[in-house]
This record gives sequence, C-alpha cells and structure tokens, in this order.
Amino acid sequence: MKFNKNIIIASLVLFSGVFLEACKDNKVTPLPNPVTTTGTVTTLAGSGAFGASNGTGTAASFNYPNGLAFDASGNILVADKGNNQIRKVTTAGVVSLVSGTLLSGSANATKIGDAASYNGPTGVAVDALGNILIADFGNHTIRKITTTTGAVTVFAGVSGNSGNNNAVIPATATAGAINPRFNNPAGLAIDLAGNVYVADYGNNLIRKISAVDGTVSTVAGKSLGNVDGVGTAASLNGPRAIAIDAAGNLFVADANNHTIRKIDLTGNVTTFAGSGKAGNADGSGKAASFNHPSGITIDANGNLFVADAGNNLVRKITSAGVVTSVAGSGYSTLATPFNGPSAVLADNAGNVYVANTLGNLIQVIK
Repeated sequence: MKFNKNIIIASLVLFSGVFLEACKDNKVTPLPNPVTTTGTVTTLAGSGAFGASNGTGTAASFNYPNGLAFDASGNILVADKGNNQIRKVTTAGVVSLVSGTLLSGSANATKIGDAASYNGPTGVAVDALGNILIADFGNHTIRKITTTTGAVTVFAGVSGNSGNNNAVIPATATAGAINPRFNNPAGLAIDLAGNVYVADYGNNLIRKISAVDGTVSTVAGKSLGNVDGVGTAASLNGPRAIAIDAAGNLFVADANNHTIRKIDLTGNVTTFAGSGKAGNADGSGKAASFNHPSGITIDANGNLFVADAGNNLVRKITSAGVVTSVAGSGYSTLATPFNGPSAVLADNAGNVYVANTLGNLIQVIK
C-alpha cells in the first residue's frame, strides 16, 4: 500500500505522544541509568512499519497506535492515530477496521457501512452497552459509535472549535456558545455509573460528562501547573490518560509533569508517584520518576501499569505507591522492545497489552 507523503507528515504533526513535547527545543537529553527489565514481551500485531493493512499478526500494520480498550467481546480496540481510524485486534492478533478513513475529517455516519472520519483519534473507551467513545484529538470532540446501528455521532464538543467551557450537551452540536468544548482531548475512562472522564490535554483539565443529564464539568485543574489541591485549586500539565480503580478514584498520567496524579472521591488531587522531573528511578511515591507517562491502566489486583513513553518502559505501581519497571530497556535503546509506548491495557489473566506508538506495534507483556 502506498501512502501520500502529506498524510504521513500530517500524522507526525498530530502525534501528541509526548515525544514532540519533550523535543520541542529540538534536542533530547538522555537520562542517566537506563533500566533493563525481564518482562516477557511479544508482538500481537503489527509489522513495525507504517501502514494501514488489516491481517493477522505481523501481516497487519499501524500508524502511531495510541489508546487501547477492550470491547464487549474482549477484543482490543486501538485508536490508530496516524491512520485516523479505530481498529480492532483479537487476542489471536487478527486486525480489522472498525471505523474511519485514512484521510482526516469530522464526518459522522448513520448506519453500519457508512464512512465516518476522525482527526487523530487518541483515546478510546467502551461503555456498559458496548458503545465506543473516542477522544477525537484533532477535532476537539468526543465521538460515539453506537454498536447496535453503527451510527457515528459527536457525543460532546464542537468539531474544529477548541475551548474549555462547561455546559449541558445539546441535542445537536453547533458552534454556539452553549456547547461544551474541549481542547485536544487525549484520554477517556468510564466509571460504573456511566460517567465519562476526559483527559483534556490542551486545557490541562480533567473533565466529566454526567451519565444523568450530559452536563460537562471540570473535575480537576485550572491552568498549566503542578499543584495539588481540591478540584480547580489543583493544576496539571498535559494530562494524557485516566484509569479508575474499584473504589472510584481517578488516576491520571500527567505527562508533562512526569507524574501520576490521584483524584479521590472528594475531588482532592494528590501526587501518587513521580518526582515532577524527568527520570527513570524506581522507588516509592515521589522518590520514583517518570519521563512523560502517557498511558495508564489498573489490573484486577489494583496495581497500576504505566506506559512511560519517554523512557521506553512499562512501569508498575502498587496500591501502596511502590514503582518498579516491568518491561523495556530504558531510554537509550529505542526499540528493545518499546519505542515510545503510549497506552497500556491490563486483562484479568495478568497480561498487559501495550501500544508501541513509535514502533507501530501492539504488544503484550506476559
């Protein structure tokens, strides 16, 4: 398959996977003490080269795969950002297209078979009914694929219009001020009550879409910063992903602060792990360090796993805040076995799936 050079360049520009932020001064400073770990990593799907081919295992290809989620049947959904598509990967490694065209756009669809389009989708989540929600990064919207009909709609936000205003989602999204707006939404999570949480990357906020009445509100954050506190008294810097534990606490991969933040049921924001400076040290709480953590998941035992993109590592955080490196070879080895991992997804069998974003692979740690 041949790819238009402009599409590839556009996908590079749209890749929010933290390396562009880290390298915005046109330099990368290697971190000390690269880490080598012993987790067994295998490739589930992807050739390692840019592409959009469906198929099984290494016969398939991706273009900057980002967010991951399980669908109702246990398949892995992938926000294939550079391809502007949502892809599906079975546990046997069979890759197929769910929705989206290779060209960026904001077209909706009314039924299965209609062609919808996205603009750099980065996060994906599935609700209790099996509907797929998508953080459509470049369109500043949350999109919804209704599984019963295949309809693709704007769930929240206004396509092409960024902002941070809160409001009730109207019946039809327009460019009017009554619509809630987002700024490069990057990650999604859904709680047991059906509320949707959004890592609003460009606004440095965590937002909530109420399952009761569709009201969009701000859970945490006010402006760029690294301050703990309650609700809007706290500040974040480029939140990329959210995970929710069994008690309903939110954990946020606060990428540009190099930390994992916790938001409890009262809205209190604390730094759960990470020193606030780029590094790759294991340890407890703030004694540990990360380098642009961009993905986060929670396993059945309450352990957090983090896609530590800038370190090319997958890290584990116990419920007590103890950080260890599970798999990867540290910053200096770009593809052994990870290259800019941006998302992780834990199943009930102890496997952790990884979106190896710059390596264009979906991998699994067993």
